[in-house]
Amino acid sequence: MARIPYATLNRPETAELEKRITKERGEIFHLYGMLLNSPPIAEGWLNFLTAVRQKSSLAADVRELLIMRVAVLNEADYEFAQHMPFAIRAGYTQSQMEQLRENRLQDFSDRDKAALAYCDAMTRQIRVPDETFEAIRPYFNEQELVEVTATIAAYNMVSRFLEALQIDHD
Repeated sequence: MARIPYATLNRPETAELEKRITKERGEIFHLYGMLLNSPPIAEGWLNFLTAVRQKSSLAADVRELLIMRVAVLNEADYEFAQHMPFAIRAGYTQSQMEQLRENRLQDFSDRDKAALAYCDAMTRQIRVPDETFEAIRPYFNEQELVEVTATIAAYNMVSRFLEALQIDHD
């Protein structure tokens, strides 16, 4: 059960934002139901996460792999469950996602392993060792490196928000 109530929907002051969330996300999931307690935060969140998920040049498989890894590292089951369908659509198998959860990475490419090591360092250590950054560099151009980094940072924010407020699964 969430630690604070979800926002009351269909309020005049949030009507336009609710329409936009529904248009972009398909429905108002519990995460956005919680965010709507603060319309300015909900709007900023929507803008940032829309840029990360839908406007960056990063390949969908890389993006979803990173999101799933952050969910595993932060024990954010909501995030893992919400993104499983996206990871599957991006080309990963259910088996690979279970392997990711168990830290068995043998069925992942060298690119994926480098990205996962970078994700692990950002999430666990904050400061990424030079050798970890150099290992990921050959797989991504500068724009993609910014987008990989922003995706990891953004979904660490998401998982921390979800877990701190104990947001329920949809």
